[in-house]
Amino acid sequence: MLKNDLLIKAAKGIEVSRPPIWLMRQAGRVLPEYRATRSKAKNFLDFVKNPELACEVSIQPVDILGVDAAIIFSDILVIPEAMGLPYQMIESKGPWFENTIKTKFDVDALKIADANDLNYVIKAIELTKKELNNRVPLIGFAGAPFTIFAYMIEGSGSKTFSKAKQFLYTQPELAHQLLDKITQSTIHYLKAQVEAGADLIQIFDSWAGVLTEQMFYEFSLNYISKICNAISSLVPVTIFAKDAHYAIEEISKTSCSVIGLDWTINPTIARQQAQHKTLQGNVDPCLLYADEKKIISETQIMLNDFGKQKYICNLGHGLYPDIDKEKVKFFVDFVKNYNYNL
Repeated sequence: MLKNDLLIKAAKGIEVSRPPIWLMRQAGRVLPEYRATRSKAKNFLDFVKNPELACEVSIQPVDILGVDAAIIFSDILVIPEAMGLPYQMIESKGPWFENTIKTKFDVDALKIADANDLNYVIKAIELTKKELNNRVPLIGFAGAPFTIFAYMIEGSGSKTFSKAKQFLYTQPELAHQLLDKITQSTIHYLKAQVEAGADLIQIFDSWAGVLTEQMFYEFSLNYISKICNAISSLVPVTIFAKDAHYAIEEISKTSCSVIGLDWTINPTIARQQAQHKTLQGNVDPCLLYADEKKIISETQIMLNDFGKQKYICNLGHGLYPDIDKEKVKFFVDFVKNYNYNL
């Protein structure tokens, strides 16, 4: 039995005394404690694949920042690696795939991953769940199929993902074959996360914003919806499709419980478009560079606009590494102690 179940209640639309708060990238370089743990591993991938270290950094934000949930420390690109497309994490540059997907032969050569291929993540979840001792929920996650697809085609991060989009326009049938393989792999992976103890699942579609509206529905939401259908009867599911605010109404038709919002959408409009869903977000991470007075004034407006119920407070994307830890703590404390009756 969870001692703090605010996140699960809010996700399910059950009345809460206050909105829960957790932060994307809360287990990250913003914490000196994270950096100290990270230094114990040879490189990023060794770090991700070490269940003990992953557990340690997953729990740090709960102890240090006082957030209402832990999120397992991992990486969205463990899925392509498990399918047979390994990658490296280049310091200060990001992910890099030596081989990319170009042809039907490449797609056919990929396997559909199962839980055994990602056993180190499952072990990290089991360990973290045990160490948390039911203090707060544990969030599991995966990248949305299109975001994973984009990296597998492009080979690295990109401002435009033009190679990935070219693939969609010129080889749509093959694109669907690859997206289907990614989706099946992701369903296996997320079911194993839930079995290991994840209380809620978030699907990150970090690059949804590079697609046209119709392409988003065909090549992204279509597959996210399949994942939701496979998982949502087990635990609540959050869909976070960055920059796809035009799609809130369509996202709300899926079986997800929560819709994550970036900072470019007005909470009142979002609420109108997704009336029955819980909403999550949507602070601009850059607000946390400001002084405390500014953080208070902007956060007050946001909290009042969203309201107390069917709401999970978060950022509109991940914390940036150079944000002051004390500002993050101040923001979390302010949200947790906010008086809605004033």
